Amino acid sequence: MKRVFVALGVISMMGFVSCKEKASSKIETANIEVAAERDAAAKNLPVMTFEKSEHDFGNIEQGTPQETVFTFTNTGNAPLIITNATSSCGCTIPEYPKNKPIAPGETGQLLVKFNGSGQNQVTKTITVSANTAKGSELLRIKAFVNPKNAANTLGPVK
Repeated sequence: MKRVFVALGVISMMGFVSCKEKASSKIETANIEVAAERDAAAKNLPVMTFEKSEHDFGNIEQGTPQETVFTFTNTGNAPLIITNATSSCGCTIPEYPKNKPIAPGETGQLLVKFNGSGQNQVTKTITVSANTAKGSELLRIKAFVNPKNAANTLGPVK
């Protein structure tokens, strides 16, 4: 019985190996040219370069609105399109040139508004989605938020 299985196995292996055709004979030159053009176009991507990726508001009083501008430049070789910008919290609102192409070499601005909520050290993240190679960029804002009535609040006893 074992000999029958071994013999069938050897015969089937020979059948699989002997049916190989040369793969290079199936390649069409027209497809190679199209693939080369597609690959060259894929290399033309925008690159979003920010002057700063983090902003520190320093010490602020609770509830005091703050805002900052993140300036960026398209240092790539294709138009940059920002499709979305979201923050890690509803207290931070990014404003950006939505779906407006920014040509290579041009600059743009992303305005971030923070309503001053929270207490002590606060850090918020803004995610900018664009048609770059990475697909998204991260920006951060931070502040130390002091309570409004600091004299009336009880702090740690020393």
